[in-house]
Amino acid sequence: MDGEPAGPHETPDGSGAHPRLDEEQIRSLERYGERRTTQTGDVLFNAGERVSELYVVLTGAVAIVEGYGAEDRVLSVHGPGRFLGEVGLLTGQVTLVSAVVQQPGEVLAVPLHQLREVVARDAVLGDLILRSCLLRRWALIGMGAGFKILGSRHSPDTRRLREFAAPHRWIDLEEDPSSEVLLRRLGVEPHETPVIVCPGGDILRNPSNADLARAAGLVAPHSAGELCDLVVVGAGPAGLAAAVYGASEGLDTVVVDGVSTGGQAGTSPRIDNYLGFPAGISGPELAERAVVQAERFGARITVPLKASSLERVDGHYVVHLEGGEQVAGRTLLLATGARYRRLPVPRLEEFEPTSVYYAATEVEAQMCRSDPVVVVGGGNSAGQASLSLTRHAACVRLLIRGGDLGKDMSRYLVDQIERNPNVEVLRHTEVRELVGQEVLEAVVAENNQTGERLQVPARALFVFIGADPHVDWLAGQVELDEDGFVLTGTGARDGSGDLHAVALETNLPGVFAAGDVRSGSIKRVAAAVGEGAMAVRLVHQHLAGDGSPPQEARTVDGRPSPSTAS
Repeated sequence: MDGEPAGPHETPDGSGAHPRLDEEQIRSLERYGERRTTQTGDVLFNAGERVSELYVVLTGAVAIVEGYGAEDRVLSVHGPGRFLGEVGLLTGQVTLVSAVVQQPGEVLAVPLHQLREVVARDAVLGDLILRSCLLRRWALIGMGAGFKILGSRHSPDTRRLREFAAPHRWIDLEEDPSSEVLLRRLGVEPHETPVIVCPGGDILRNPSNADLARAAGLVAPHSAGELCDLVVVGAGPAGLAAAVYGASEGLDTVVVDGVSTGGQAGTSPRIDNYLGFPAGISGPELAERAVVQAERFGARITVPLKASSLERVDGHYVVHLEGGEQVAGRTLLLATGARYRRLPVPRLEEFEPTSVYYAATEVEAQMCRSDPVVVVGGGNSAGQASLSLTRHAACVRLLIRGGDLGKDMSRYLVDQIERNPNVEVLRHTEVRELVGQEVLEAVVAENNQTGERLQVPARALFVFIGADPHVDWLAGQVELDEDGFVLTGTGARDGSGDLHAVALETNLPGVFAAGDVRSGSIKRVAAAVGEGAMAVRLVHQHLAGDGSPPQEARTVDGRPSPSTAS
């Protein structure tokens, strides 16, 4: 199918993103859809709208267009046998592009709810559609399609929106000569930036993450009073794994996250040691694949909705969310992960909005292109960031406190760093001061053995020095270790004060923890995924009554937990 030649007016498929369905596959879909005649200029779907149907071109040709009615940038053209749509079709997000009939003919329209049924019956066809939709999303990112963000690289709100919005095209107000003309055309004053131009043409002036999520179709409301089987708080690798396994095994599963999907892994520019991806995979791509997989099985994932408190009512758990919403479940999985620690140096807060980063995705890398950067940390995150930044930064200097780069970093990363001439490793070195006016210009580093200080040029500082767990919203209801991570299994105590025997379960019956937030966890993506999957098995045991849950949960000091009040 992928190898068939394109028609005379059709875009060739060199990546496998637009395979041609064979006659048998089209017949399978035809039982669930309807044929429709098309005329030149017909719009099958418009950018900025949710698409509720999969379209298969039977005859004629359809163009995929960005900015239809304004820029009219044709990205590709598709003829008979090809189907239209990208990953937003499967996740309920708005589409980034429009589909416009270029040559009259006929299409097959398959409703989304029927599409889910046919792919469940036909694994080969389902995998083909899923794989193609994912490839198209990443191709659109490479073409610059999606949301447009106009803002200054020195604006903290520009940085916030760029970290949240994917995919998007960034127009730097400082460097792009066309930006001023574009602002005037949109009727936007400089003080109203950053602004977002949505795929459908709507203008958002410095929106909140929640406003942007609504525009992208990410926020799905929860029914008041609804009680699901499993509530997962946190959409990192552990939470997404629980969503996939929970939903695929018949649990009514809801996932909420205060920021976005992917967690810390979602900010990684490249993961080279994850099982099944010998060529490596980026964190954002891994997260997006997991989201599609989870939603394909029926899990509901909502961002950004931040958990603010936990309450136990009539034997189930209610997670209160910022903004007044709430979600209730018979069981709860804590997969809130951890946030990177901040450097204890003067003026850090002053430079954080513009020059200090705790992730090194393509978004951050573009913010410091052709500039010198400093990376602080000796673990895998610091190593991956250093290597990724060499593709954009003028030079990368990696500062580690100890003398052995391989102490906390995987060997494959150490080897790559030592072979890379664009990464300079400064051992026994710590940051003492930050230098600059509105933006960072340099860091003052000290050799912790000799006391010698040197000034290292840096327009950006990337910090990866460990993490603190996201547990503030639990308000002491769950037992924590001395570092604030959630105790589970033999580390937690039940209502009688005895050591708990159920792996991954906290001192609260039916409340489990997985991933980086859990005390004693292995800080690896694969380990978090495994714990998320394992937690679902324990949830089944608890719901079936085999988990021997404690009768009364206790707080850290042994008092009855306030969450047990009904």
